[in-house]
Amino acid sequence: MNAITDADALRAHFGPVSPLAERKQLDHLDRHCQAFIARSPFLVLATADGQGGVDASPRGDAPGFVKIIDAHTLLLPDRPGNKRIDSLRNIVGHPGIGLLFFVPGIDETVRVNGNARVITDAGLLAEVPAQGKIPATGLLVTVTEAFYHCAKALIRSRLWDPETRIERTSFPSLGQIIADQVTGVDATAADANITESYRSRLY
Repeated sequence: MNAITDADALRAHFGPVSPLAERKQLDHLDRHCQAFIARSPFLVLATADGQGGVDASPRGDAPGFVKIIDAHTLLLPDRPGNKRIDSLRNIVGHPGIGLLFFVPGIDETVRVNGNARVITDAGLLAEVPAQGKIPATGLLVTVTEAFYHCAKALIRSRLWDPETRIERTSFPSLGQIIADQVTGVDATAADANITESYRSRLY
């Protein structure tokens, strides 16, 4: 199997990056990045543990759930989850993060890189409530890079095209999947618990 293991060989394989692709990278959130983030209900948060372990985690809420404090700072609330805290644990040890923002109906995305801190500051977190509840923790992100990513991936995937949606019943329920993966789990009970968590434990 042929593999590229050297950065110089990798660049030679792909050729030079276009000047525009290099120049579009900002060190702050300009008005276009801020407008996109303000409309985004969903992002992917990427973190690493410093030993080669990496993690990508979905985050979502109503559009504008990520607060833009200024051109260099974002506040990302941490809504209730499964308490694995994979991302937060990585950030505590290694603060570098990547964020990929999506807006339904727009095929471009916005990429933001920087450093994050896990915060419990009640005053700051009071600025990002949901359903009347203030989050117990959040991520205060210092932006070091921001840029728009072209639409090719979403065009190829037809992500927002209603015709590409599958019938949910054509795929196993999450409870069934967990029951198949974990010995001793009852699929019906797992599905009931998951449904209840979606109904009453989103916030």
